[in-house]
Amino acid sequence: MSNRDSGVAARRKGAAAAVGRGIGMASVAAMLATAPLPQVAHAQTYSFSNVAIQGNQRIEPNSIASIAGIPQGQAVGAATLNDAYQRLVNSGLFRSVEIEPQGGTLVIRVEEYPTINRINIEGNDRLSDDELRPLVESTPRRVYNPTQAEADAAAITNAYQQAGRVAASVSPRIIERSDNRVDLVFEVAEGGVSEIERVSFVGNRAYSDRRLRGVLETKQAGLLRQIIQRDTFVSDRIGYDRQLLTDFYNSRGYADFRITNVSSEFARDRGAFFIQFNIEEGQQFDFGQITASSDLAEVNAQEFLNVARTRAGSTYTPTAIERDVARMERLAIQKGLNFVRVEPQISRNERTLTLDVNYRLTRGPRVFVERIDIEGNQTTLDRVVRRQFRTVEGDPFNPRQIRQAAERIRALNYFSNVDVETSQGSAEDQVVVDVNVEEQPTGSLSFGASYSLENGPGLSVSFSERNFLGRGQTLAFSYNTGTDSADSSITFIEPYFLGRDLRYRFSAFYNTTDNDAADYDTEILGFSTGFEFPISENGRLGLTYRLAEAEISDVSEDTSPIIQAEEGSKVTSSLGYELSYDTRVTGLNPNAGVLLEFGQTYAGVGGDNEYIETRALASAQTRVYNEEVTLRATIEGGAIHMLDGDSRVTDRYFLSSRQMRGFGSKGLGPRDLEAENEDALGGNVYAVARFEAEFPIGVPEEYGITGGVFADAGSVWSLDNTSGANGVEVDDDFHLRSVVGVSLFWTTPIGPLRFNFSKALQKETYDEEEQFAITISTRF
Repeated sequence: MSNRDSGVAARRKGAAAAVGRGIGMASVAAMLATAPLPQVAHAQTYSFSNVAIQGNQRIEPNSIASIAGIPQGQAVGAATLNDAYQRLVNSGLFRSVEIEPQGGTLVIRVEEYPTINRINIEGNDRLSDDELRPLVESTPRRVYNPTQAEADAAAITNAYQQAGRVAASVSPRIIERSDNRVDLVFEVAEGGVSEIERVSFVGNRAYSDRRLRGVLETKQAGLLRQIIQRDTFVSDRIGYDRQLLTDFYNSRGYADFRITNVSSEFARDRGAFFIQFNIEEGQQFDFGQITASSDLAEVNAQEFLNVARTRAGSTYTPTAIERDVARMERLAIQKGLNFVRVEPQISRNERTLTLDVNYRLTRGPRVFVERIDIEGNQTTLDRVVRRQFRTVEGDPFNPRQIRQAAERIRALNYFSNVDVETSQGSAEDQVVVDVNVEEQPTGSLSFGASYSLENGPGLSVSFSERNFLGRGQTLAFSYNTGTDSADSSITFIEPYFLGRDLRYRFSAFYNTTDNDAADYDTEILGFSTGFEFPISENGRLGLTYRLAEAEISDVSEDTSPIIQAEEGSKVTSSLGYELSYDTRVTGLNPNAGVLLEFGQTYAGVGGDNEYIETRALASAQTRVYNEEVTLRATIEGGAIHMLDGDSRVTDRYFLSSRQMRGFGSKGLGPRDLEAENEDALGGNVYAVARFEAEFPIGVPEEYGITGGVFADAGSVWSLDNTSGANGVEVDDDFHLRSVVGVSLFWTTPIGPLRFNFSKALQKETYDEEEQFAITISTRF
């Protein structure tokens, strides 16, 4: 035990002595009263015809006699009297107990514990009464129990330790009231926050301390230590960090990685902890030969091997093996082969540093799932948890599928704790799956103010509930207003429509622009709805219908004739689809990911517009230089092909500063230079390529600051109508723009901020350059 732990234990022991001083004195009195009993036990026995109860106020005499359990009219000895005494003391009802034989009468004198009048918590500031009261099991109008009061004090102390205040102490005190009542007060000394001054590693060669610290949930204290709570020491978090570190190394081929020790030392002079992980990385392994074998006549091993995706020469990762096992077991189910189990057998080749994998197909035990019991969900409906299981009652029991279901339940992020265990069912071939969850808040309401170089100052309010009415649905509302614009929307998402992996989405929106300095105003009102479902392991297909009315009004005489011709209101009714392929989460390579998207929209299902819009995006990310540097690349584009009439300014593309850095909103593309205000007209086609690198710049990582460089190239072009003012044709040809710059990334509690400093290398004379911008960073 450390010195700190010894001090806390001493304080608690002193508190317990103070609370139960009367108990100790009563016990001595009782022992004195019963001291002759051992002598009597050798010489004689007793027989009582009557039991007299004295000193009781609330508890009935018959109840006390029943607890003592002394038989009347039967011979009893000292051992029996001592057992009766212990039962009365252990009942927790009495401050003191005395047992005294008086001839044929057994006299039992008791002093009852007082009744709790009320319970108060004093001295707490960092944790509110609402947070601490649920931890207290002592109850007003119930008998005061000093043992329970100590347990309650320990629970409150633990809550402070979880909040990083390991020096906190809680002392239970009682205040005497009339009628044998007491007020129970928990006096809290919160102490200061015990921050984590340094997290270090010993034995790491492949990865730097900086990279490994990025893996852990525990963070060092930094510039925002008063806001970021993860820099406080929480002992329970260490176990989670051990698992995160192990998974990190295993997924990168280090099959022999192990943590030999984790030490945490408290420096009293600095009021902070120093945590050190002692690790052994071992060698990095690749996959060797991948084979399959079967002991079952009805199973063709080669057929099962064909569904495996692991290939020789790739970096070893347990995730690849787990997914191959899942594919093979799914194939067995499709072929009607129940209880077929796939056991990966790994053979080590130290000379080549490879691991050979043989998938052995065997017959598993004939065990079925009897039922799935779900407990602890107060708001969330059972079906929300149950649908995360691919197994239902009566199905063959598969431990791997149960583990995967537990991970899916945790991934919902509805629960702070999820325990999934199995127990014996009503028969030897039956198991019960027990799911115990602890719910956590899933809603958020936020208010904020912002400033944009594009739209000026603005206000925003948003509400989001990810588990609406406990049904696993999402309901979100947002309203954002700037100097000359206002956007509002409401969104509803049902992730399991009709109980299937079919995501339904409905969104309504209302957007306006109204600026005294603008040449025209716009108003767009509409809704969209659609479904999204998986079509492969990493692929999804979305189908969408959209109906919107866009109005262009208050067009100035000084604006472009092109926009003047577009004034009025038009309704667009469209159907669309989007295919996506995403390996960012489910990919086997932990350092790289790819996102591919392709979609088309046909407008002309009623309404006033008829066109086909095509969109495409390809994005990739990878880490290099021992994962210290992150490289990202994105190429995207879109095209509108009008089938009837001309496109309008509300339909065409305008590149934002997120899509093309270094230029303002509506800062590039076709522009009517003959118009007085040189209006940006947008284009029917756009294409952009973005490249960037993010890397450490020597600032301690606890400050959350990194640097980056970027280069963008792209353009917007093509109009259906190019008749400018005074008969001058508007130039809508393709003109390449390019820009380079540096970035500063800063991870803050309000979100990841990004500061961009840019310089345009290629631009047109009429383009509007933006050399500095602050945005909320969007990561790959």
